[in-house]
Amino acid sequence: MSLKSHIRATLKLGLPLIGGQLAQVFIGVTDTVMIGWYGVEELAAVALGSSYFHLILILGMGFGLAVMPMVASAAARDDEQQVRRVTRMGLWIALAFSALVMPLFWFSESLFLMAGQTAEVSANAQTYLRIAGWAIWPGCLLIVLRSHLSALERPNIVLWAWLGGVALNALINWVLIFGNLGAPELGIAGAASASVFTHLLILGILAIYAARAEGLRQYTLFIRFWRPDWEALWQVFRLGWPIAITLLSEAGLFMATMIMMGWIGTMELAAHGIALQVISVTFMIHIGLSSAVTVRVGRAWSRDDAPGLLNAAIAALLLSFLTVAATMVVLITLAEPLVGLFVDPADPLRPQIIAIGASLLVVASIFQLADAAQVMALGLLRGVQDTSVPMIYAFISYWIIGVPLAYALGFPLGWEGEGIWAGLAIGLAVAGLVLVIRFWRIAARLSTAQTTGTQPV
Repeated sequence: MSLKSHIRATLKLGLPLIGGQLAQVFIGVTDTVMIGWYGVEELAAVALGSSYFHLILILGMGFGLAVMPMVASAAARDDEQQVRRVTRMGLWIALAFSALVMPLFWFSESLFLMAGQTAEVSANAQTYLRIAGWAIWPGCLLIVLRSHLSALERPNIVLWAWLGGVALNALINWVLIFGNLGAPELGIAGAASASVFTHLLILGILAIYAARAEGLRQYTLFIRFWRPDWEALWQVFRLGWPIAITLLSEAGLFMATMIMMGWIGTMELAAHGIALQVISVTFMIHIGLSSAVTVRVGRAWSRDDAPGLLNAAIAALLLSFLTVAATMVVLITLAEPLVGLFVDPADPLRPQIIAIGASLLVVASIFQLADAAQVMALGLLRGVQDTSVPMIYAFISYWIIGVPLAYALGFPLGWEGEGIWAGLAIGLAVAGLVLVIRFWRIAARLSTAQTTGTQPV
């Protein structure tokens, strides 16, 4: 296949995945916008609680993402039994993980207080999490099913399920946050309830499709679901736990910046939450492309197809770079209007929040390239089932470099919010550089092995 053909194939698989990722983020954006209209204190609490929820969800996501390259590789060999085994055990791990982390939502207030957050924000964040935490069960399960369907090149259903979730979430938010249609006005609790119902809807759609769709029934995912397969469970766990730690390291970096912003003030924390929501919209494009390249590289890797692997990687990286260029222009030129969407026009703090959020978006636009590079590199490395060493690289980049720099630039040097985000950018840039270099070295070894007729080392 030519590079042009690889670009078309990546877009065919990637566009629905990007749409699904964007729809997933728009659920969070909807929560933030509607709670922002409800009150600034509530906005800060939901921003904190939502970041905490996603920090835990991302840890569980690692095992679901491990299913994707394993299913892609098995499907390339027409091994239906292995597809079923790894997906089913991925679902088992998702259930076990969800049960283990529930107490972290229920007793979250004390953790926020220890992290230096105000008493009111901490209490409100726990109120949100004691309800929204129940979404961890469907959230982890649907990540496994999304990986299964994406690896089998059935991404369209993922897109439509998440689009349905966006509509349902907005409706329930409108009813329960503000007390419309005769419902009680629940505020934060209403936003949390909407999140749980939305995740359940999406899980139901994906599960029914995976079990009954034409061309997928032969995998019989849910027949005798209770039967253990310890070998497959270990395979998923072994590949998935480094992914989980890598994702946790990155999410923890963002959570650390959230906590640091809370030290500056509630208004700064609210502005930070808004800026992250805006950035997450553009970031989901790269997440979708990263998932697509994991599948395409995984299939090429299983066939020892070095040219196909390299062209698939180049096509995805090129698309990611073009996206960065476009989003940088948007974020710099439209920073204030974008932040203004999230704050009630009548709120007296609106001008200050917009000013802080807009300055953060300008800084964020600059590190888009670094952020995109590291997430694309991680997708490439998952495709070749290389997860342990990238975990170490990511931890060093995020926590040995990124977090200390964010603190040093934000507080001792007095740059405050802009300094915190600058440290974040540097950590991501280091991760992007070392991870991309590692992938190209692995690809070069495969190419050399094919040329010499030896096994890749």
